Amino acid sequence: EVLLRMHSVGICGSDVHYWQHGRIGDFVVKDPMVLGHEASGTVVKVGSGVTHLKPGDRVAIEPGVPREMDEFCKTGRYNLSPTIFFCATPPDDGNLCRYYKHSASYCYKLPDNVTFEEGALIEPLSVGIHACKRAGVTLGSKVFVSGSGPIGLVNVLVAKMMGAAAVVITDLSASRLQKAKEVGADFTIQVKNESPQEVASKVESLLGCMPEITVECTGVQACIQAGIYATRSGGTLVLVGLGPEMVTVPLVNAAVREVDIRGIFRYCNTWPVAIALLASKRINVKPLVTHRFPLEKALEAFETTKRGEGVKVMLKCDPTDHNP
Repeated sequence: EVLLRMHSVGICGSDVHYWQHGRIGDFVVKDPMVLGHEASGTVVKVGSGVTHLKPGDRVAIEPGVPREMDEFCKTGRYNLSPTIFFCATPPDDGNLCRYYKHSASYCYKLPDNVTFEEGALIEPLSVGIHACKRAGVTLGSKVFVSGSGPIGLVNVLVAKMMGAAAVVITDLSASRLQKAKEVGADFTIQVKNESPQEVASKVESLLGCMPEITVECTGVQACIQAGIYATRSGGTLVLVGLGPEMVTVPLVNAAVREVDIRGIFRYCNTWPVAIALLASKRINVKPLVTHRFPLEKALEAFETTKRGEGVKVMLKCDPTDHNP
């Protein structure tokens, strides 16, 4: 294990949800819990067996740590391990604090040209990497991203990086769609009250064809329906956003057109990839951060996120650091 002095911690929609509702699906907050799972910091102390890190190293923290070497770990899909520890998922404490202890194997050294803030953004970026890999995005793909929150935006970034020829994105908010254009979306659709079929046909007319890949980042029933209608026959729909447990969808439409529907659960094996992309300047996540608060103003930061202002709100845990 290593002891870290925390630096930057992003606020996620799930953090806000636990704060407001006390549960997400089967994960119920029963005792006080520290929030935060998008984080970076500086190593202060290392345990006796740790060789790849030393005090003073700047690291990004992968929040999910398997507790045992089970079948999922053996096949490299450790995110599916049922006993995994995960920051800020009850009952496991998160890392929105000044000092934090974490498994050394899940702390990754940041190169000098990657900032603490970029290090904290590897967590949401990882969701995009994992989703686009599961979707099979490749050279020339046409991609439809549903929802332009932070997760929709990282999926735009990653899809373009992986060779997508055109990406279209939808949202209710014009300002969020503007941000999507900034990070590389080719087309945007501001949804008002169109039917799922109408949204699907707008996607098709903008792309000039139906997309092979749809990445659904809202969890809203109507959006999942639109995702099925929009995806080209033989294509793939990846469900990233989480909504109600039971959802009514045109499953037969997907089945007879051989549209593969895939889920994702967080990510695995993405930190080294993300660090390589950031260090080589192949991907720019900096536009995602729109607000910064010191740890003392955490409540204000959470309220800003809850109101849906900006994109990513970042908390600064290190009072001695005066850099942005």
